[in-house]
Amino acid sequence: MVQLMEDQKLQGYQVSCMIYDALLFFVDSVSTHLKIPSIILRPNMAAYMLSCHCICQLQAENRIPFPESRLQEPVPGLHPLRFKDLPYPITNEIPEWLMDFNSSSINIRSCVATIWNTTDCLEYSTLSRLHQCYKVPCFPIGPLHKLEAAATATSFLEEDQSCISWLEKQPPNSVIYISLGSIACINEQELTETAWGLANSGIPFIWVLRSDSIDGSQLDDHFPEGSFKSLLGERGLIFKWAPQKKVLAHRAVGGFWSHCGWNSTIESICEGVPMICRPHFADQIVNARYLTYEWKVGLEIEHVLDRGSIEKSIRRLMLDVEGKEMRQRMLIMKDKLEAGLQKGGSSYESLNDLTEFITSVSSAVRQ
Repeated sequence: MVQLMEDQKLQGYQVSCMIYDALLFFVDSVSTHLKIPSIILRPNMAAYMLSCHCICQLQAENRIPFPESRLQEPVPGLHPLRFKDLPYPITNEIPEWLMDFNSSSINIRSCVATIWNTTDCLEYSTLSRLHQCYKVPCFPIGPLHKLEAAATATSFLEEDQSCISWLEKQPPNSVIYISLGSIACINEQELTETAWGLANSGIPFIWVLRSDSIDGSQLDDHFPEGSFKSLLGERGLIFKWAPQKKVLAHRAVGGFWSHCGWNSTIESICEGVPMICRPHFADQIVNARYLTYEWKVGLEIEHVLDRGSIEKSIRRLMLDVEGKEMRQRMLIMKDKLEAGLQKGGSSYESLNDLTEFITSVSSAVRQ
């Protein structure tokens, strides 16, 4: 970094600030040593940060382990979250390393501002509370993926583009897209029940099943009575990875079964696609609660190890009046996010404010 700064000076430029992901804790020490102001980029939903603060508070008050009988109770001041919706299980002792990680993740250290991949229209009150907590400027400029160049590749995994031609042959809002992201895994029983729930639903689907989704196994390994793909014919496609943003933007896609990571969540909102929520850990649990209870644009599968429950959930989302109403609400949210990105919109103005703030910081550094 020192060498980079020296090279920049020789070219007539000067590093004015450092913007870094919230999990790269060490960058603060570097910026402090180099006397360069730093700004934290928060890629998560803002409500997730408040839930992490709550975990720290419960620990400080010696309320962990928390009684299982009270998990359904609302968390005071964190509507719509219940204690069961907090990002870490609290009915047992939380490992010390995880508590240290949680504490570090909410600490902005010497940062002079925060950037958020969210919007005022989704989280105005939450952002206001965090602004009061951190007492530094707060810039919600999301959704960030809508700011990138159209040709920019953002996936570390190779995307199979062939699903797009198949989507072209499907009716509008007829296909459900299933993807649990790049990390989450499922066990053999859930894999089997999911497969038969999809098959029995009668709904066309695209299922992203990474090679490491279940101990490196392939789907057909778990169906000795015959190839699952051959049983489906042309109604379902299975890929190791898909171009998610293109899939969600396609007119044929009417539902998204997701782990509810924030990137996937906000990408689905941006395309007006209602969701089936299957959160696994951390912020996914918080996101799913907002989708299902606060915004009412998704539903959570109650029994992921039961093919009948899975089939019912898919049909509720794709065919029932309930699913159509969710789609209408999601389209309203989509319009609000699009408006926020236009001139005069909240995210547009926040990005301008961020640019001006960095310029002012740069001037201060040069002086």
